[in-house]
Order: sequence, then structure tokens, then C-alpha cells
Amino acid sequence: MRADRLIAALLLLQARGRVTASELAEELEISVDTARRDLEALSAAGIPVYPQPGRGGGWSLVGGARTDLTGLTAAESQALFLLLGPAGSAEPELTSALRKLIRALPATFRSDAEAAVRAVVSDSAGWGEPDRELPALVQSLQNAVVRRLKVRLAYTGKGERPTERLVDPLGLVDKDGIWYLVAGTEAGRRTFRVDRIASAEVTDLPAERPDDFDLSVEWARVVAEMEQRRSLVSATVLIDARFLPVLRSHFGRHCEVVAQDDGRVRARVAAHTARSIAEQLAGWGATVEVVEPEPVRAELARIGLELTERYAKRPDVS
Repeated sequence: MRADRLIAALLLLQARGRVTASELAEELEISVDTARRDLEALSAAGIPVYPQPGRGGGWSLVGGARTDLTGLTAAESQALFLLLGPAGSAEPELTSALRKLIRALPATFRSDAEAAVRAVVSDSAGWGEPDRELPALVQSLQNAVVRRLKVRLAYTGKGERPTERLVDPLGLVDKDGIWYLVAGTEAGRRTFRVDRIASAEVTDLPAERPDDFDLSVEWARVVAEMEQRRSLVSATVLIDARFLPVLRSHFGRHCEVVAQDDGRVRARVAAHTARSIAEQLAGWGATVEVVEPEPVRAELARIGLELTERYAKRPDVS
């Protein structure tokens, strides 16, 4: 997780005084780009971490090498713990690490640092739902990722029978309560929904992990690919400007404003099929006018005819 990397990066800077992004990447077994982003995040948060260009340069913790956190100012310590707090509230191990770091601060800074940690809480449960616990399968897969061991999966796709696959686990992603495993396979890099994994056996075989693999970069690529698949069909619509926020809430990133004229907005919405767009717009009635394409207009007409046939008043026959 990024929070424990940031802690590790800061402690490494305290121990050495200066490191390069390459050195940090090697120490933490991450890509150079990820190491650079972590160092930039610490600096942007107000921690006294600064780059020094040129030969013999790198990233330095102002004040030289330290073995504790007593060199941080009050504002810097608050910035650090605000940066780490949300993750710490969700992970018991990080909570313990944060407590140890707080104890290393000067006594006059501790109360503000503790307040910063408590300023943000991560609550994954919806209203009326029980707290979400980390699935046992996720814990097993996490262990395989850390130990770099191949995993034998029994995986079930949509409407398919389980198939066995031997994969190299690269990382896990929690997207709105749904877990995904990013793994290397004989057919290339693939993403598996954990709730479709019938079983997972961690083997003793060493897994292959590219030296330049960055989970955040790979997940961004997966998301972009999935969003592209979900937006194969687009439609141009006209809507009163005051309803635009509601339209955006329906289509999310697949709603783009094209033009505004005299209180009306011309927008482009997208989905994976013309029928899907029509189904999402049907409840708007005449509030939204679909300008094009014709397949979406035809789907709306078909939905309207179905509703009319079912719900139109019929004359009483006595």
C-alpha cells in the first residue's frame, strides 16, 4: 500500500539523509516512477523533502540524516499524518505503525499529529450494511503476491464453467468493494474478479514479476480499457442546463458537454450499446431530447411503445 511505502521512504531518508529515486525503488522493490511519485507526494504535503539535481544529487531530508522524527516541525508532522491517516484508519498494521511514529515526535507535536490521523476515517460499509471484512481469499492472494509465488486458480467467467489457470500474481485492487487480481498468464497480463475465483492454491513455484511493474499504472490501463469498452456507442442529447448535474450522475465520465446555448446544453453520452443508452434515458421522458444517432431514438420509441401498450388505459367493456 502507498501509505506504508511513504513511511518507509521517509525513514530511509532519515537514515541516509539523501537517496535517489533509483535507490529508493531498489530498496522498496517498486518502479523508479513510483518512487519518484512517492517522494514528490511527501514534498507536496509539506514534508521537508527536496530534490537536488546534478551529479551526486538525489532527494534529501533537510537537516541531514536523522534516526527519529524530532527534526520535523509541527506543520510538517501534521502534513505527514494527514497524508497517511486515511489508510491507517483502515489497516490495523498501519495504525500500529502510525502510533509508533507519533511516539517518536516531540511531545508538543503529538496531540496535533494524533488529531491529523483522526481527521479522516475510511468506512467501506454502506448505510445499513455490516462492516466489510477482508475476504480470506484476498488474504491468501496477498500473501502470494508478497512471497512471489505462482497461484493455481479455478476461475469462472460469465456463464462459464470453472477453468484452471496457473498465474503469476502481481497485485490486488479494491474497487468500490469488488476485489480484482492482476496477474501474468501464458496469454499475457490479465485481470480476474476475486469473487469469480472458485479456489486458489498458492504453489511453491516462483512467480515472475517484471522489474518495471507498477500496479497503479497497470490498473489505470485496465480502467481505461474497460471504460472504452463501456462507451462504444455515443448519443448527442439536448437538456435544460439545470438538469445537467443529474445527467452527469447517471453517465459519470461518459457525459461530455459539447455546447451551451440559451439555457440548454448539448451533451454527448455513451454506453456499450444503443439500448443501454436508451434504457438510461427512457425515464427522463421529454426532459431529454436525443438528437442522434437513429438507433438510440429507435430504442427509445420501442421502449415507449412497450410502456404504452402495457399501461395505457383501456376502455371498460361491460
